Amino acid sequence: MKNFIFKNNKEIPSLGLGTWKLLGDECIKAVKHATGIGYKHIDTADMYKNHKEVGKGIKESGIKREDLFVTSKIWSDNYVKEDIRPTCERMLNEIGLEYFDLLLMHWPDKSKPLEETLKALNEIKEEGLIRSIGVSNFTINHIKDALATGVEFVTNQVEFHPSLNQKELKEFCEDNKILITAYSPLARGADLELDAIKNLAEKYKKTPAQIVINWSIANGMITIPKSASLARIEENLAALDFELAKKDIALIDGLNTDNRVSNPDFGEFDY
Repeated sequence: MKNFIFKNNKEIPSLGLGTWKLLGDECIKAVKHATGIGYKHIDTADMYKNHKEVGKGIKESGIKREDLFVTSKIWSDNYVKEDIRPTCERMLNEIGLEYFDLLLMHWPDKSKPLEETLKALNEIKEEGLIRSIGVSNFTINHIKDALATGVEFVTNQVEFHPSLNQKELKEFCEDNKILITAYSPLARGADLELDAIKNLAEKYKKTPAQIVINWSIANGMITIPKSASLARIEENLAALDFELAKKDIALIDGLNTDNRVSNPDFGEFDY
């Protein structure tokens, strides 16, 4: 599997398994199967309430810790300095690991002290509880605020897919050596129905999902499709087995319609 390299020289597998809404045995089976067939990157979050199941799936797979990249996210309720360490320690205890490879601020929250949060995350990084710091759902202005703190962070996990191609945000992140991690890379299935995607699937003899995932990774984005289906998990992994022509990448690049599928009331996308 292709890896990307963060600006702190840590490597992250380009394809990961997203686990949003995966709970119970379904989550355990998905994680165990994914890691068993070659996934090296699992993405979870405190708000997903599935750390224990993710951890059990990892344990049952038998994969070595050093061969796995695990990302989690803290919620804004725990952004104050005194909450960062105990929250991270609890999360690690739940998942059964000694450290997270990457810990993200799950959503921006201008009512919370950003500099304090990032500096507290940096402290637990220096202590070895996490290896890298990231953010999620940050706009360009949020990124500017975070950069002003002087704390190093390596990725911005955002919704990104053909019908929500956030080119300006991606370019700004690239200029600052911050990798994009694309969640909901299939627009929860909506982008698989686009005529251009279906035509390319027929051309390459691949599925529409494989076309979109391949495009996302070809554009330098860490990509974390979520699925409970073991067959779909295998299908998504096989998206790495071919190369799209540059003209077809450009074709998909032009499909943006600003179709945001994750837009909660607390989102700060207008900032």
